[in-house]
Amino acid sequence: MANEDFNVIYSYSRKQAIEDGILVDVTEEAKAHGFKVHTVVTDNLYHRYIEVPTGLQAEGQSTVGRLHDVLVLALFAARSSKGTDRVYFKVDFLMEPGRSETVDIIAHIGPGDAAEPVLTIMLPEDD
Repeated sequence: MANEDFNVIYSYSRKQAIEDGILVDVTEEAKAHGFKVHTVVTDNLYHRYIEVPTGLQAEGQSTVGRLHDVLVLALFAARSSKGTDRVYFKVDFLMEPGRSETVDIIAHIGPGDAAEPVLTIMLPEDD
């Protein structure tokens, strides 16, 4: 059965998800780390872990630094994998002075709105 046999009731594009804030475009930062495709992180990952919790700026934490950690570890995981569209890795985030949280993260490469390869970095519950 061909796709033409189905009526699409609703479709939500990646572009719309970025405009709505469901996905956070980090392509420029990702390119600086060696990624070659359009890259986003889910808003859940971004707002829960990449954005610095209140009071941690004095501990040397920054959103730029936390995003850097995610991107570098995603790149290492991607480079060590072969023949898969997703990789799993862990990142330790300082959540308050003296307390870190180890977070499972997924990086998935798949088709974008125009079937081009795109990367989405997310928490398991965002999958």
